[in-house]
Amino acid sequence: MLAETICSAVSAAGLGIAAVTAYRKRFLTATRIAAYSLVPIGLVLTGVVEWVSDIAFKPSVWLGFGVLGVAWLLFMTTRAIERRGGSTRKERRAAARAAQAGAVAPAASAPSLGAGVPAAGPRQKPKKQSADAGPGDDFSDIEAILKKHGI
Repeated sequence: MLAETICSAVSAAGLGIAAVTAYRKRFLTATRIAAYSLVPIGLVLTGVVEWVSDIAFKPSVWLGFGVLGVAWLLFMTTRAIERRGGSTRKERRAAARAAQAGAVAPAASAPSLGAGVPAAGPRQKPKKQSADAGPGDDFSDIEAILKKHGI
């Protein structure tokens, strides 16, 4: 009952402010204020305010929210544990056997050729930096950008 009275007073005050704003020839702002001020009385008339006040002041409702929270927490914990490893002992053993047998990875495009055959051509050696390169050469591009901007 008190919540409905407060919402009605807020709506009336908002409509009064909208009227003053319209008197000052700010019609767009006045219309927006009127729209916002009609929301609380609309919530009262639809019964949302009564429903929210019933939820807020009943301990059994808060107990229900607590039970739902515990259920959600248990559900998320079991999903996290399930994702970390196989859910059963048989699945974990089968996965371990497959890993020991040298099975092809699911993302591999071709089967493994064995340990002695290289998968690609000969590797190229990395390029060595010349001995005359000083520590300032690493920042030459940065220095050029700074000089371009006059810094």
